[in-house]
Amino acid sequence: MSADNGTFADLFAANNEFTKNFEPHKLTGRALKGLAIVTCMDSRIEPLKIVGMKAGDAKILRNAGARVTEDVLRTLILATHLLNVNRVLVMPHTDCRMASGTEPEVHAAIFEASGVDTRSIEIRTVKDQRAALETDVTRIKTYPLLPTGLEVIGAIYHVENGTLEKLF
Repeated sequence: MSADNGTFADLFAANNEFTKNFEPHKLTGRALKGLAIVTCMDSRIEPLKIVGMKAGDAKILRNAGARVTEDVLRTLILATHLLNVNRVLVMPHTDCRMASGTEPEVHAAIFEASGVDTRSIEIRTVKDQRAALETDVTRIKTYPLLPTGLEVIGAIYHVENGTLEKLF
């Protein structure tokens, strides 16, 4: 079904089909497996499937480039203190747009595509994904509002073959 000239009719039609066989979970919103995954918004990534989990097992935090931003830290504070998270996987991926160009190049591409000048915001591109991942893992490990002993690792997901490569 098409998006009907920009409306969301296709989504509500799909939801109508979804509800026909819907069975509510007896889940509480807590991470049953104690995991939070920080990953990219890339639609090729299915975080729960990648690590063999299902709905309710983990908290998923997504943004462009899988970067540990202030909002990710805010969310991890809530997840660790209130929602049973005791370990964090930071999981950027190969073939990521945020690792394929500089800030000026991405701003120029947005301007060329839309005419919108985005130079007033930080896109957070990365020249070296491994270095950025190490920085982001360290940022979580040293953030004073997160629990002492929080387990944190960094791994790159390879979109071309499904492999998760632990780095830090």
